[in-house]
Parts: sequence; structure tokens; C-alpha cells
Amino acid sequence: MRDVSFKITTRRAAVARAELTANRQTIVAIREGKVPKGDPLPIAKVAAVTGAKRTTEWIPYCHPIPIEYVGVDFELLEDRIIVEVEVVSIAKTGVEMEAMTAAAAAALTLYDMLKMIDDDMEIVGVRLLSKIGGKSDHLVSEPWSAAVVTLEGQDADLSEAITEGLKGRGASTVSRLEVADEDAVVASIQDLADKLVPVIVVAVDGALVSPLIEHPLPGVVEAIRRYQQERVPTSMLAEPAAGLVGSSVVIALPGSSHMAGDTLHALFPGLLHARSLLVGGVVGG
Repeated sequence: MRDVSFKITTRRAAVARAELTANRQTIVAIREGKVPKGDPLPIAKVAAVTGAKRTTEWIPYCHPIPIEYVGVDFELLEDRIIVEVEVVSIAKTGVEMEAMTAAAAAALTLYDMLKMIDDDMEIVGVRLLSKIGGKSDHLVSEPWSAAVVTLEGQDADLSEAITEGLKGRGASTVSRLEVADEDAVVASIQDLADKLVPVIVVAVDGALVSPLIEHPLPGVVEAIRRYQQERVPTSMLAEPAAGLVGSSVVIALPGSSHMAGDTLHALFPGLLHARSLLVGGVVGG
């Protein structure tokens, strides 16, 4: 299984469809309530709900996740039954497999309920129709740049981890500055903001950055604290900061190289979306 411990929970939803072809007489029997085993539609609905909940038992690499909602709809056409399933969860991973498993379980149950009156049925497809949730919610198509500022003597892996983390979240270019002291950190932030660099990450305590911030972003700080404390309890001693300096988002991200790099999962791409709203839709830089 993939390690998803670094991810954050978001609302995930997916819609999947399955199709079962059947003879016209079979469709009529369902409509008229003349199927010998009983009405197959409510049984198939229960099967879909059960399938969504038990996906992790059937598909080896799926993670167990809470299922918040399963909606099942059937459409009886002249020569087929369409099954459409929506699954919703608040989780770290998507629910595509849960939705497709549920749709397949419903189609198989329909087949089982109807096979004694129709030898020609066929499940002709199970496919994903849509999904939402996670990092794909607020993708930013415009190129954007970033800068990472560290102090001389800090762990070189810290700058590298933040740089690679920003590139992995869509930054087209990331400049790296290593400065001599805290005064130089402050000067670098102001200079980068004057150059309209969209995102500036500094690996220092937030108390140093806070006086520069013109528009605080307390929700970003809360996200950093929550993410880090769920994983490393001693991070409660750190003091992050976040806010706008001009049109630049400045983030003070103290911590180890591993934690600093991972924390970016809690901030992007949502932070870019928030910035575009705060500064009038300007993202590139």
C-alpha cells in the first residue's frame, strides 16, 4: 500500500456507472414486478452500499476509509439497466474504487437475480464518470514561481526539501537564498516581495516574519499547526507564520527537513487559490 500519512483529509466524491444488457422481456418483468426472485432493484442497491463499504476487503491496495454517503440510481431502458453510484467520504484518498466496486456489485446482483429468466445478459462496462477532492480541486494552470530563504548553517536538506516540495506542487522555478543572519532574512523577504515573487518560504521562526506581514493568514497558520502536531507532538514549540507582503504569500516554516517538506501538503494547491482571490486573480510571477 502507498504511504498516505503525509496527506490531509478532504471531501472526496466519485460517480461510477455500470451497464447490464438484458432482453426486453426481462425489463418488462422488472417493471411489472414479475421477477421470480423478487424485485432486484432494492437488493442491488443494498449490494452497492455493501460493496462501497467493503472495497478494501476486495481490492488489495485500497485504504480503509470512512464512507459518508452512497447514492444508487437505476435507469431501465428497453435493452439494458444503467446503474449509477455516487460515493462520498472525508478522507486522505479518493473514492473512485469504492464507487466502481459499488456499481459492479449492483450489476452482478442484478445478473444473479435475473439469470433464471435471461440467459443473454451481459455486464458491458463499469467506468468512472467523475471525481472530486484532494489536490485536483484547485489546480492552477498559470505558471508560478517561489523562493526559499534559509540561514547559513541550517541543514542543507531543509532548503532542498522545501524546494522539491514546491516544485512538486507546480512551481515552475524556485530560487534558493542562503543568508548570513536574521536581518538578511528580513531584507531578502522584502526584496523578493518587491520583485512580485508569488510564494516565499523561509525556514525561520515566525516571530521574525510577523512584523513584515501586511495581511495575516491565520487559517494557514492553523493548518500548519494542525498538520504538524498530528504527526510530531513536539512541533507545538514551533511558531509558524503566514501572510501577504505586498502580493507575495510569505510562510515561515520552522522544523526539520522532513516535516517542513511534508507540511506543504497541507497548504497547496489551496494556498495558491486563496492568493489569487486575495490579490485579484494574479497567480503567475
